[in-house]
Amino acid sequence: MPTYGYQCEACDHQFDEFQKMSDEPLTKCPKCKKKKLRRLIGGGAALLFKGSGFYITDYRSESYKSAAKADTEAGKGGTTGTGNSESKPKSSPNSSKSPTKSSDD
Repeated sequence: MPTYGYQCEACDHQFDEFQKMSDEPLTKCPKCKKKKLRRLIGGGAALLFKGSGFYITDYRSESYKSAAKADTEAGKGGTTGTGNSESKPKSSPNSSKSPTKSSDD
C-alpha cells in the first residue's frame, strides 16, 4: 500500500497517510477539521525487492549462468585453507577388517 502526502489549504498542515490505492482521497484536515485537504503529487519511492529473487541476475542468459557457476566452482577448489587437514583415511565399505579390531581375536 502506498503512502500519500496531504496538505491542508486552510492551515497549511502537511502529513502522510498510508492508504490503499482504491481508497478515496481524504478531504478533512485532522488538525483544523476543515474540508480543505488536497493530495500532494509525490515523486514516489523506488521499489525494493528483498529476499531470494527479483534481481537482474535472475534473468541472465544460460551461457552467462553456466560461466558464473564455473567461476564459482573454481573458487571453491580448497585453496582457502579452511578444510580439515587432519582427515582420517576412510575404509571401503567392502573391507571386513575394522581399524579398531585387534589381531588377537
